Amino acid sequence: MAAKSKSVYVCSSCGHETSKWFGQCPSCQEWNTMEEEMRVVETGKSKRASYVPSRDGRAAVQNLHEISATDEHRFNTGLKELNRVLGGGVVKGSLILLSGDPGIGKSTLLLQICEHLGKNMKILYVSGEESAHQLKLRAARLGVSTENLFLLCETDAQYICEVIAAEKPDLVMIDSIQTMNIQELSSSSGSITQVRETTNLFMRTAKSLNIPTIIVGHVNKDGNIAGPKVLEHIVDAVLYFEGDRNLSYRILRAVKNRYGSTNEIGVFEMLDDGLHEVENPSMMLLSGRPQNVSGICTACIMEGSRPILAEVQSLVTPTGFGTPRRMATGVDYGRMSMLLAVLEKRAGYFLGNMDCYVNIIGGLKIDEPACDLSVALAVASCFKDKPIPEDVLAFGEIGLGGEIRAVSACEQRIKEAEKLGFKKCIIPKYNLMKIRSKLNVNMEVLGVSNIRQAFEAIL
Repeated sequence: MAAKSKSVYVCSSCGHETSKWFGQCPSCQEWNTMEEEMRVVETGKSKRASYVPSRDGRAAVQNLHEISATDEHRFNTGLKELNRVLGGGVVKGSLILLSGDPGIGKSTLLLQICEHLGKNMKILYVSGEESAHQLKLRAARLGVSTENLFLLCETDAQYICEVIAAEKPDLVMIDSIQTMNIQELSSSSGSITQVRETTNLFMRTAKSLNIPTIIVGHVNKDGNIAGPKVLEHIVDAVLYFEGDRNLSYRILRAVKNRYGSTNEIGVFEMLDDGLHEVENPSMMLLSGRPQNVSGICTACIMEGSRPILAEVQSLVTPTGFGTPRRMATGVDYGRMSMLLAVLEKRAGYFLGNMDCYVNIIGGLKIDEPACDLSVALAVASCFKDKPIPEDVLAFGEIGLGGEIRAVSACEQRIKEAEKLGFKKCIIPKYNLMKIRSKLNVNMEVLGVSNIRQAFEAIL
């Protein structure tokens, strides 16, 4: 019998389906996320082909103690920064989603992985956006010359899964998921239904054949992954490639990882011949610091197990309007406003008629309370127009009472500062009491209990 078309509305955030349009999604309560799609409903009996090789028999119940966890195998990608973010490498049979802004370097990163993994592995690169000739030109520019890299320019997800089952490569790369489609579905490529179903198809293929698969995903204008939120729930790891296309530095961050930590970051530099690893991000972020300039202080934040030193800059000027202007780049705006209020109430710095600007150099985004003391010192330094010495580092959380509260990983932060030549470190007094007996560094470490003591020690 002939098929009938049916109109449904799907939430782009959670994938909830309904027969009529709502301004607010009934499931996730998000506004203006319901999008109309046309579905084809088969009125007769139809059989849907299975494009994933069937297993021998059904899954059996297993005892947890009988399952071995020692045979987990990870593939070294050849990039230490990427291995760090993934938790040690690509896990066999995993499904990884790599997302980022257009032109940020996602396809470049995948091709560079192929050069190292292609020495011992067979790699299938599926492209739905570029032709084979374009990929060849890019590979030549990046110096990728492995003989184990095979290209497939196709957008039919079912045919791609058939090729994967026939060729049985050691690694599959899909670029990108928004271009893939299943012909049985009437919606266009990139729609919510197509993205969800094609990802499910690739997930079943990867798990049944135990082949690791890396999927490239686009982002929308808000910076989120395009497609339904369920896309991030299906995959094993979600990686975000951050950075400004006009700047050379890129930050790779994991927001989900079933096989490792989500606190690690990888830092890369985009050059003419591809992405280069930045093994010492602190040195990169602190390069080019001006000398004898007020409003600059060095902070130390923890990204997973890695301490990173960042330069905090502040500018305080008299306002020309009735309401002073506040602007924060790289730090939370609400956190900055709270610190300015604490400076006025607890330290006596009247900033009610001053415009205040705070910026973190290098495009780094800091959401750790340990940078509170550095932000406060930078603002006070610019307000009094007294420079902070270049060899001084400060970190600590500031409470509403003006007290300096303890932070984690204090010893690692101090040792990282010593490696980069810092001579003085301002830390919370409670942290100094805990590590004083085992601290062995060639620098002055001063513990403070409130912001007045911190200002007196430096300014």
